[in-house]
Amino acid sequence: MIAASRTHSADAHEGRAPGTLLRVFAPRIAVYLSLAALCLGLSACAGKEPAHSAAQGAAPAPGASSSSAAPSPSATRQPGTAATGVKPEVVKHGPRTGNKVALTFDADMTDFMQKQLAEGKIASYANLKILDLLEKEKIPTTFFLTGQWVEQYPDVTRRITGNPIFEVANHSYEHMGFVPKCYTLPQLSPQLMTTDVSRTFDVIKPYGGRQTRYFRFPGGCYDQAALQALAPLGLTVIEWDVVSGDPFATAYKPIVNAVLSTVQAGSIVVLHITEGNAQYTDEAMPEILAGLKQKGLQPVTLSELLGG
Repeated sequence: MIAASRTHSADAHEGRAPGTLLRVFAPRIAVYLSLAALCLGLSACAGKEPAHSAAQGAAPAPGASSSSAAPSPSATRQPGTAATGVKPEVVKHGPRTGNKVALTFDADMTDFMQKQLAEGKIASYANLKILDLLEKEKIPTTFFLTGQWVEQYPDVTRRITGNPIFEVANHSYEHMGFVPKCYTLPQLSPQLMTTDVSRTFDVIKPYGGRQTRYFRFPGGCYDQAALQALAPLGLTVIEWDVVSGDPFATAYKPIVNAVLSTVQAGSIVVLHITEGNAQYTDEAMPEILAGLKQKGLQPVTLSELLGG
């Protein structure tokens, strides 16, 4: 309305008929307005991306995770991991097909054994000759460690976990019986069973290496109540089908015979690395390895035998 009033006044002042200037310049004004609108539109488009593109290219907000990110090592599933809240499976051997067997070594440590060490009555409960042989021959092996043994022998533990052909498993914290009258072991209170095993996983964890969720009861003694106590921990219980008899053996030959006379495909062999009460195991091992080879049996880790 303002523009029209001014045009009408100009026509009157210059003697032209009213509306003459409006008719002359109106088409030009319309063109100018159209061009201005177009430029404004182009500027707006150049200044921002479409909404879906911005969302696709935007950086994640602090604390947000990308679905394509690789899982952290701690999230990797460990062999032996099982569902929580149910009684764990008890495994005594692997598949009877093929030619694989698992050599497993228990590393016991009780309060009494610690006292024996402190008083100098026993020199060591860590048989390094066994490790020397396994490393030299490159024999994949699984070690069941008690928490107190790990704390007593941190350097030996690091040696085990630092070797990629070895894996480690849980053998309780202080090697107490999970049932009454388990050999001569003192009995662990049922209320402490879950905590004892969980604590041992925590003791082993900082050492890294090939860790598992396998657990072996001290003495192999358990009942349904003991299994139920482990239900919250999501683990697999490992027993054995070949008893070496190496604890307190008085010679090495009976150990060799006990293993080679009963071993077969899928066998889990229980041995001990606790030199003070299994002093002939290192002498028996060369003949055990030779006998397994003669039988066409191949030692592997427990996780390989059981398929993880």
